[in-house]
Amino acid sequence: MVALDLRRLRFLREFEERGTLGAVAAALGYSPSAVSQQLNLLEKETGAQLFEKAGRGVRLTDAGHVLARHARVLLCAAEAATADLAALSGEVRGTVRAGGLQSAARRLLIPAVARTMAEHPRVRLEIFELELEQSLPGLRLGAVDLVIGDEYDGQPRPRHDGLRFEVLHEEPLRLVLPATHPLAAPAGPVSVADLRADVWTASAEGTGHHAMVVGTCRSFGGYEPDLRHRSNDADVQLELVRATGAVALMPPLALPPDDPALAVRAIAEADLRRRLFVVTRDGPRAPALTAFLEAVQDQASRLGSSPRVRPEDDHVTERARGARE
Repeated sequence: MVALDLRRLRFLREFEERGTLGAVAAALGYSPSAVSQQLNLLEKETGAQLFEKAGRGVRLTDAGHVLARHARVLLCAAEAATADLAALSGEVRGTVRAGGLQSAARRLLIPAVARTMAEHPRVRLEIFELELEQSLPGLRLGAVDLVIGDEYDGQPRPRHDGLRFEVLHEEPLRLVLPATHPLAAPAGPVSVADLRADVWTASAEGTGHHAMVVGTCRSFGGYEPDLRHRSNDADVQLELVRATGAVALMPPLALPPDDPALAVRAIAEADLRRRLFVVTRDGPRAPALTAFLEAVQDQASRLGSSPRVRPEDDHVTERARGARE
């Protein structure tokens, strides 16, 4: 009977998910040669050829795919067993690794960390800032325990099997202009169509925010935005608005409470929204993760959510339409 090493099975799962030895090494903090050595040992343990040459790299054979499929089940079972044993002990302890985009880290994760540290001092909390696209592979593989991501109206995120999604907060999107912008006064809604000639700033290409900005300009303005500046740091985007006269489209959680250099305006054409959601793996949760998730949920409830503008009393759209006519 073959004795399978769970640690080496995790290397195999990582390879199936990430596709190269280098990517596995970067994700797990090993050298590529160390990863290769562990996978070679797994082949010897199983007596099956798990990999074959593919150009300069390697890929999984049919046997490799079969074992990777079983590795997913075995690793999930091991995680569930660990969670069940931790729950039986009655003590909240262990490590929780959580990630999220900048505004979520600042407004949700950090307050939840402070609360959990005070209530459960034996829980070790590790927080990092990452966009959802970067976080989900680690979440699926068990390297991350909780991720906060976002999605925008008209651009829903795919719901992956094996992951649990829960909406935490909803808020309207706002146009952000320099206070000296010709459309900044009076303090009413601004039309996206009227910003055709402006320079825009957004997050990096490939992120949800970047796609939302481009999609909004196309849908409501009929143009491709002059998107010259890209940063995943909201503070950098805001400084570009202040210093260079660029314009942005951002959620309120990413904005300072009051800044005389910025004009924050409603979108005239529509009540566009962003939703923050928390993602965890399906299955039993360790007490430490449960405690931290409850702290995140409680912090989200303190933020509140702005109601949608109903069509029958859409004063924002009507007022803007009247101004244009």
